[in-house]
Amino acid sequence: MTDQPARQADVPARGVEGELHRDRQLGGRDLTHWATPPGRWLAGLVERVGVALGARQTLVLILAVGATVAATMSWLASETYEAVTESEGVALWDQPLLDTMLTLRSPGLDTFVTGFTNVGGVIGMPVLALSLTAFLTVRRQSWTPVLLVVAAATGSLLMTIVGKNLIGRSRPPLSSAVPPFEHTASFPSGHSLNALVVAGVIAYLVVLRQKSARARVLTVSVAALFAFAMGMSRVFLGHHWFTDVLAAWVLGLGWLTVVITAHRLYLTTRLRTRETIVDAS
Repeated sequence: MTDQPARQADVPARGVEGELHRDRQLGGRDLTHWATPPGRWLAGLVERVGVALGARQTLVLILAVGATVAATMSWLASETYEAVTESEGVALWDQPLLDTMLTLRSPGLDTFVTGFTNVGGVIGMPVLALSLTAFLTVRRQSWTPVLLVVAAATGSLLMTIVGKNLIGRSRPPLSSAVPPFEHTASFPSGHSLNALVVAGVIAYLVVLRQKSARARVLTVSVAALFAFAMGMSRVFLGHHWFTDVLAAWVLGLGWLTVVITAHRLYLTTRLRTRETIVDAS
């Protein structure tokens, strides 16, 4: 019992060894353990690629393939959106929700929400993401946070561009919007998509190093609240219909799952490669 703190202190916290020791467990679950046959097959395939290319290069390759998946997801979302709007469905919520937001507006609240939504814009979100990523990178002495956050943000941007070009949906009328007005296509909401993906991947990296369940719940809750508030701010300001935001959330969750899976495969490849080297020696 007396040497337990010493053993904990000996566990590396930085670099590749830090990743293998500190990032493999999430709430008692070993992320390098694949319970299903498809998971084990995928892990085995990636391991073979990792032997040829290296673990870090394999992670980049997986994320690049994931970008293609992201574009495909946007295409599927656009097809689903057209089917939904043809039969109305959730699109029936768009105008009533916008009408409700109009009744809640006031000069002070409009200014506050506009300031908040700018955090998710083309300047605010990159600054926020780069700041948090730089902190995680320096703290861990590893480039993995950079790869994951940049890939996640790039994928969400690609999905936004593809979705807007495929659908070309008009935004709510300017008479219902709070200036400054936006004129690009409305579907999907880029602010909502980027906020969910970036906040999600950063929260994931943070909770990997948190031992307290309460801390993990708090971290995930803050990230989820940020993404939810960003999406609803777009509806409040009349810059997007609610279905644009809803589609962005669905796409974001799908892409976030791909990014997290890629990181799990990276950790698995790192671990198995190290075990192979140890066994050979």
